[in-house]
Amino acid sequence: MDAAAATTLRKRPLSVRTAPDGGPRTAPDELGEPVSPSARLVEDFYIVVVMGAATPLNIAALRSGIEAQLARHPHFRSIQVTDKDGNPRWARTTVNVDSHLISPALDPAAVSADPDKAVEDYVASLSTLPMDRSRPLWEFHLLDFPTSEAASTAAVRVHHSLGDGMSLLTLLMSCTRSAADPARLPAMPPPPTRAGAIYQRPRPSAGVLAFAAWVWSFAVLAWHTVVDVVGFFATILFLKDPHTPFKRVNRGVSQRKRIVHRSLSLDDVKFVKNAMNCTVNDVLVGVTYAALSRYYFRSSGDSDIGKELRLRSILLVNLRPTTSLQACVNMIESGKGRDVKWGNKLGFIILPFFIGLQSDPLDYVRKAKKVVDRKKSSLEVVFTHLAAEVILKVFRLKVAAAIFHRMISHTTISFSNMTGPVEHVEFCGHPILFIAPSGYGPPEALTVNYQSYVNNIMVNLALDEAQFPDFRGLLDDFVESLGHIKDAALRIRKHNSKA
Repeated sequence: MDAAAATTLRKRPLSVRTAPDGGPRTAPDELGEPVSPSARLVEDFYIVVVMGAATPLNIAALRSGIEAQLARHPHFRSIQVTDKDGNPRWARTTVNVDSHLISPALDPAAVSADPDKAVEDYVASLSTLPMDRSRPLWEFHLLDFPTSEAASTAAVRVHHSLGDGMSLLTLLMSCTRSAADPARLPAMPPPPTRAGAIYQRPRPSAGVLAFAAWVWSFAVLAWHTVVDVVGFFATILFLKDPHTPFKRVNRGVSQRKRIVHRSLSLDDVKFVKNAMNCTVNDVLVGVTYAALSRYYFRSSGDSDIGKELRLRSILLVNLRPTTSLQACVNMIESGKGRDVKWGNKLGFIILPFFIGLQSDPLDYVRKAKKVVDRKKSSLEVVFTHLAAEVILKVFRLKVAAAIFHRMISHTTISFSNMTGPVEHVEFCGHPILFIAPSGYGPPEALTVNYQSYVNNIMVNLALDEAQFPDFRGLLDDFVESLGHIKDAALRIRKHNSKA
């Protein structure tokens, strides 16, 4: 530990002492809010956001901006401590921003030979490096050299307990400004037209038949929920996905995660969405079906083109009410920052994924829409959120974490999709060219995250290096799959216009 870090520790307003299990402990009246059940279940999970800037890094501007904005948020200036009852809680501490800005000394020859690979290798190394729990669990890794994508790169590593992907993205965006007008926040996509939860039934129209249909929709909702809950417990107890190239091997052995990304056209995704009368998420699930199918048949050597495999993914769902970025920032600026919930408030859906070769590329999207619509008619996401809290309270952390990891390890993939700004942004004076969030920690070999930014959408993969030697080929599969699906949608559009 360096002298600056030691001085920071001495300045903390809390009297932190070591518990018998090795964790920090302090008196109850000095503690903040308890660590939420959701945050405790993601103890080994980390979020990594790679951002490319259009200019070299200005360290002084970064330090000043982070200190004035990001570092003032409660969880970003707190550490986890254990009270006398053994329960983790958040405790305020002094933040030395310099301790969170890391400029690694990379091999100049490696950087000169292939700067893109140097960035990629360094980001992959983060999955093998622990974080210092004596200070808030967030870091900015600064790579100040040009690549094919940007003039400089920053990799932000955050422990998942500080917040889920949606809350952390909102927090990060609250620290940015519009590149066109630095005096204002960046423009974000409009909130979804659906005001309630994805499973909420619309109000019935007038008439007996409309009321009967409304009642029937609740009966269907109840039945689907029962089926999904049974599937949830079956997954914990015995139901496993079949072995495929995507299924993690060497379980129990920590694997280095390669975190890579590739840009897709958001306009192409929206074109397919409009042509198929579905959602952007439906299209992205369909593209993922297609890409994984291409990879499976190429890498496995399986020649049975009529074969179809059913895998499952964990789809994370944000349970918060829809709140605009501007509303969150207004609460912060007005001194009501505590009203903004930055932590983890997630449920999840066990979403079927189908691996097979379709003669019509649009069949991937049709199947995705059918699966996603079916999952929307269920309370599975609410049940899984409540179940995690109950299991944690009843069985305590060690057993609850084992159950949680067992459930995830019996599936194959983690999947998420988040929306970002619709215009270019600046972060602490640095124009941002791309935003690529991902992470590591789940006991799965492959994690797929989508993130939109302006007119692009980034597909981000976190994968075990040993299992995916052809990870660049897998990225190509996503690009080519979207291209084939768009071409098929274009043919339908032309055919309909002629008719």
